[in-house]
Amino acid sequence: MPKAPRGGIRPVAHPRSLPWLPEAPQAFPSPAQAGPDGLLAAGGSLDVYTLRRAYGAGIFPWFDEDAPILWWSPNPRAVLLPSALRIRRSLRKTLRHGGFHCTMDEAFDAVVAGCAAPRRDGGGTWLTEEMQDAYGAAHDAGLAHSLEVWKDGALAGGLYGVALGRCFFGESMFSRVRDASKVGLVHLCGQLAAWNFALLDCQVGNPHTEFLGARPLARDAFLRIVAGLTDQESLAPRGHWTLRWNAVLGSGG
Repeated sequence: MPKAPRGGIRPVAHPRSLPWLPEAPQAFPSPAQAGPDGLLAAGGSLDVYTLRRAYGAGIFPWFDEDAPILWWSPNPRAVLLPSALRIRRSLRKTLRHGGFHCTMDEAFDAVVAGCAAPRRDGGGTWLTEEMQDAYGAAHDAGLAHSLEVWKDGALAGGLYGVALGRCFFGESMFSRVRDASKVGLVHLCGQLAAWNFALLDCQVGNPHTEFLGARPLARDAFLRIVAGLTDQESLAPRGHWTLRWNAVLGSGG
């Protein structure tokens, strides 16, 4: 669940020697063919069917406005186990007394827009309008979900990603108030664990997710785990989600 730029990888405007996908690819190249930075292929489309195939194969899209659609499968992969999230004492205090309130799937477009906003460091955004529209369609189809973090009635932060089987593939997060995205990630992991999700994919590690316990996992191992988990049923409801897990009580189904 990276922030732009994604760890040590950056999109490229004119990829060379890459497999080019047709408009509606029936399959993706093996992730083992990806370059050292995880870049695997170019082309294709961002329709819901293609996104579902990509995530199920451990692949995600990421590209700049001036580039074609690029597909990635980095090695190693940063992952979190929802049931083993590490919550430090200072964060527990924030959860209890920070004045935050969390919801799910109540403001998906606003969360994506927050993730797409230019960064304070001037790093710009990788979430092009095409990608925002694509994830909006995936949300309408029940594939993509958001978690919103509110404070004083305003959207303070949030995150979104794609759910397949017992895996949640985190895409991006943002924070307008200190610790808001950490609070959101805690609530996401708590609810995912309650719904029997086994893995939260953070894509490329960063200090933010590592603080909460994300660890690198070799791509081969990641793909084996994902292949099994995406074929299993979670306890999450179909369609849009409602947050039932409570960070203070630590319960909810």
